[in-house]
Amino acid sequence: MVILRAEHLEKAFGAAAGSTSGVMAIRGVDVEIEPGQFVAITGASGSGKSTLLHLLGGITRPTSGRVLLEGVDLAALGDDDLAVVRRRRIGFVFQRYNLLPELSLVENVGLPLVLDGIPEARCDAAARAALETVGMGHRADHRPDALSGGEQQRGAIARALVTSPAIVLADEPTGALDSENSRRVVELLRTLVADHGQTVVLVTHDPGIAAIAGRCIRMADGRIISDTLQPDSPVGGGRPPVPRHSPRSNGGGSGGGNGGGRRTGRKRR
Repeated sequence: MVILRAEHLEKAFGAAAGSTSGVMAIRGVDVEIEPGQFVAITGASGSGKSTLLHLLGGITRPTSGRVLLEGVDLAALGDDDLAVVRRRRIGFVFQRYNLLPELSLVENVGLPLVLDGIPEARCDAAARAALETVGMGHRADHRPDALSGGEQQRGAIARALVTSPAIVLADEPTGALDSENSRRVVELLRTLVADHGQTVVLVTHDPGIAAIAGRCIRMADGRIISDTLQPDSPVGGGRPPVPRHSPRSNGGGSGGGNGGGRRTGRKRR
């Protein structure tokens, strides 16, 4: 079973509609994510890892190709329908916590449910349960300015979980944290996968953080250059990927335009 699939994904910035004449940030990427995987996307600055994550989450629309979440083509949705899918089925965690300063932590966590028209009592109960999951129940009624950076990020993770999403996408979630809080946040994400079966895709430039994931995708110049399971990781690897050829390849290339080399995706089912 595949929960998230990208097919022949390309993104050009500054291009006219339907054209790839702009600056190419993503070049012919194919990738599949299975339920319960903990996947790290890593690479140097400018490699395209954050752009890929934003495409996978429907924040950015592709220039060509498509992203399917639970079989739904995100690019085919209108803006309103796409916003609903993002709110209900994708949990986002960013480097900056994006908590509203005028709301308490529990109100911030419950906001996606409020936007969905869920009754207030149910929003509050679900938000407090999510905060308990991340070890922040005792700080539920504090405002963000009374919380440390690590606490705010754990609150942001609770907000990502409150709708019971199909997948959590985390873009450099430890980038603004010190080493101890970084360790705690990554351990929390690992626990969500190992103990709760949550699917997590994490972007990071830190090889130490990437090593904790069960699967590591390395990017360079907008292409996937390797996609491997990490046998020493205790969580979320899934089945070993096997090479497959992209139907767009010309001659000796393989695998979704990833630089003419072999890549380690799975066979399309």
